Amino acid sequence: MIPLAIVLAVLGATLSAVGVQLQAAGVRAESRDTGLHLSGLPRLARNRRWLLGLAVLFVCAVLQILALAMAPVTVVAPIVVLALPMSAVLNARSTGGRLDAAASVAVLASAGGVGLFVALAAGAANSVAYSETDVLRAGELVAGVVALLGMIGAVQRGIPRCVALAAGTGAAYGLVSVLIRDVTYTFEHSGIAAVSPLSVAGLVLAFAAGSWLLQLAYASGPPDIVVGCQTVLNPLVATGLGIGMFDETVDAGGWRGIGLMAGAAVAILGVTVLARHRPDGAVRERGRGVGLLAGREPGGESGTTSSIR
Repeated sequence: MIPLAIVLAVLGATLSAVGVQLQAAGVRAESRDTGLHLSGLPRLARNRRWLLGLAVLFVCAVLQILALAMAPVTVVAPIVVLALPMSAVLNARSTGGRLDAAASVAVLASAGGVGLFVALAAGAANSVAYSETDVLRAGELVAGVVALLGMIGAVQRGIPRCVALAAGTGAAYGLVSVLIRDVTYTFEHSGIAAVSPLSVAGLVLAFAAGSWLLQLAYASGPPDIVVGCQTVLNPLVATGLGIGMFDETVDAGGWRGIGLMAGAAVAILGVTVLARHRPDGAVRERGRGVGLLAGREPGGESGTTSSIR
């Protein structure tokens, strides 16, 4: 079942990159003039690109749920990182740019690091039932992190706000992955009556919080930064909880442990480089220079100056 789960998770990561591009375009279009507010949600619901992105992300979510039902979160969650190199390629095409040498190497590094980590984690995977006490502890820990990042985003502007909000999204979605695994594993082995109401409630709240922070992040900065931040925090939180709190790996020491750390380090390095070498970064910098020479603050498609409440 684990090989099939990996295939489904890779497909989900691919669709995630596509859905993010579509939704980001929709949010920028609707928040360009007035910013993104709660009252602006009906406008998003009428934007065709945003709706298409929502549909794509729904299919992505179904694939990830199926993957989490078949394999531990430690195996499935890291595959989310693949959405970033895919998003970088898509973003380069959509902006008419291209990946430079550093970005191309970063794409290969992030994909290779994830591949190594998942291959080693699959060999040490341990399907376990989560205790309600551990689920509660995990929820409290992640809720604190999300609240802190949300407050940082509330007092910042531009790219710093985008980074904080996207990181909060990633942390919330990491908890979502863990809770989906808990619910699906319990349902599969003990039936629906044994599913913890705490896990279901936590899943709904974490997904709602992550989804709202994601829309705010879209309106604060470019989609590649949003994807980069959340795809670092999402698997880090989910995998960290899976290994450290729920003991989802066996025999993960020695050379296997070194390989796991090496794969994670290479993937994170690749993601970091991609965030710094955005394919549309040069275009935005040129636009900024022209805007400043003309005596105006640049905004435009990137949406980095949108007001958010």
